[in-house]
Amino acid sequence: MKRILVIEREYGAGGSDIAERTAKRLGWKLLDQELTAEIARLAKVKPDVCQKREERIDPWMYRLSKVFWRGSHERSVQFNDADVLDADRLLCLSQQVVEQAAVAGQCVIVGRGAPYFLRDHDDTYCVFLYASRDAKFQRVRLRIKNDTEAINLVDTVDEERAEFIQHYFKVQWPSRHLYHAMLNTDAGVDETVNTILYLMDAANKKADGDQA
Repeated sequence: MKRILVIEREYGAGGSDIAERTAKRLGWKLLDQELTAEIARLAKVKPDVCQKREERIDPWMYRLSKVFWRGSHERSVQFNDADVLDADRLLCLSQQVVEQAAVAGQCVIVGRGAPYFLRDHDDTYCVFLYASRDAKFQRVRLRIKNDTEAINLVDTVDEERAEFIQHYFKVQWPSRHLYHAMLNTDAGVDETVNTILYLMDAANKKADGDQA
């Protein structure tokens, strides 16, 4: 029986909205911004600081300075709380929070490396959501009201996610073998939610039949 739904997504593909509606239909807990808030609490930083660094590796210059700082006897150089939350620490905290959520079950988890952390969990159903570039741009533009910024985000955020996954998990993003389904959200939010629920139900029925 599937107790956890993981939704991985391209930026602008509507992953958060689809996850929210799916969680509501299932009667499960939604873990999206709540995950960020919990990770930020553990890291003792503000949620917006955490959100800016999720699913991104550290900038090259910061990685270089961190290496020198850690190996230096000169401890007069100090990092503030935001700097201490580097990608390595953020990844460890993300894994901790995701795995705790998985233990409780009956939750919809959005991103945060969950497909990789939970890849050996038989009770997890993983979906990857994508969309056309224009659909993603239109969706992001409605939210931020700035065409130039919307285009930049659509064209760069997924590149950063892919770089993050390659750096930490040594695989290309999206890693197709991790997902039970890959869905184009151009069909619509409700249509995508219906498809996810149908596929999860089919997976549960198949599992029940295999055990019979």
